[in-house]
Amino acid sequence: MADTTRTLPCRACGTPLRHVFVDLGMSPVSNAMRLPAEAHLAEAFYPLRTFVCEACKLVQIEDVQPAETHFHGSYTYFSSYSKSWLEHARRYAEMMTSRFGLGPSSKVVEVASNDGYLLQYFKAQGIPVLGIDPAANCAEVAERERGIPTLVRFFGAATAREVAESGKADVIAGNNVLAHVPDINDFVSGLKLLLKDSGVITIEFPHLLRLIEAKYFDTIYHEHYSYLSLLAVERLFARHGLTVFDVEELPTHGGSLRIFAGHTGATPAASDRLIAFRGREANAGLDDLASYGSFAAEVRHAKRALLSTLISLKEKGARIVAYGAAAKGNTLLNYCGIRGDFLDYAVDASPHKQGLLLPGTALPVHAPERIFETKPDYVLILPWNLKDEIIGQMAGIRAWGGQFIVPLPEPQIIP
Repeated sequence: MADTTRTLPCRACGTPLRHVFVDLGMSPVSNAMRLPAEAHLAEAFYPLRTFVCEACKLVQIEDVQPAETHFHGSYTYFSSYSKSWLEHARRYAEMMTSRFGLGPSSKVVEVASNDGYLLQYFKAQGIPVLGIDPAANCAEVAERERGIPTLVRFFGAATAREVAESGKADVIAGNNVLAHVPDINDFVSGLKLLLKDSGVITIEFPHLLRLIEAKYFDTIYHEHYSYLSLLAVERLFARHGLTVFDVEELPTHGGSLRIFAGHTGATPAASDRLIAFRGREANAGLDDLASYGSFAAEVRHAKRALLSTLISLKEKGARIVAYGAAAKGNTLLNYCGIRGDFLDYAVDASPHKQGLLLPGTALPVHAPERIFETKPDYVLILPWNLKDEIIGQMAGIRAWGGQFIVPLPEPQIIP
């Protein structure tokens, strides 16, 4: 597991990174979709290798691309195309408003606010909101379609100071953004600068423990700079004068955490569930470097199991397509070498992805209706975290005997 060829510093604490968590080989940037006219052009592939810090236990990718490559300008992921994610956002807004007594005199800021999917629910309750997002196309949709004021910026200390001039935030929300930040210390210092003395920060992130337990290696891609545990996040926040006082376990993205934090010395006592969750991570060995050593072998097994399933089906003449042009799916397809010899095409509900080609595999992306036109035998669900929603939407494939395949943690065929 030790890697003596690398001397990269940990992005959180600066300790030299010497231990490889998993190496997924060479891969294109997972959201770098292309036009069909570009199919003949060479694509850039980069190392997709992660390390675990022996000191703070932050799992992280080696930097190969700046954040501007992934998120600046035109970004293809729009949060509002998932009904289950919108419902998750609505419930969160209701909970936060009730729990912390938010009202017209409050201010809610979301970093990485995308197309306004979350802040619209606070706005509907008369609570002032501000979105911050580096993707100009997402910000434009948020403002035009939902009336959410959105600052087009990467978030960090400089942006926080700028926003704080017009008033600090009672609540700062960050959903699935902390993992996307290369300079994680600058980001967290920005949270502290923007937060009112009695304010609350909530951060949601896929939980590293679930990634390990369920072999969700496909959540590793170049946009995700860090893979987070409660242990690593508490240590990171503490270095910036912030204290985590509560945590919720969420079903989103295969298993996520939502932490609640505030200024050190101004938070409630640690909740019972926070204390219990610290114990759970300790029992799983997340503070023990040896506990990270077997993951790479488990990933290789998962790859072979999926390929064996697909090979068996193709040898029988099955026609297979993919549902979802999500980044995680592109990691899975490229690592496993699943291209047009296995899949006829992919579909996605987002019109922003339809008509494009998946990175690396060059599979064309169509609207979901394409499945009912071509009647494939199997639909491989790439965004497995949305499998129940997708199976519900596509239940009509059973009319011709179509079935679903869920790839991880072990291939599962759902008749």
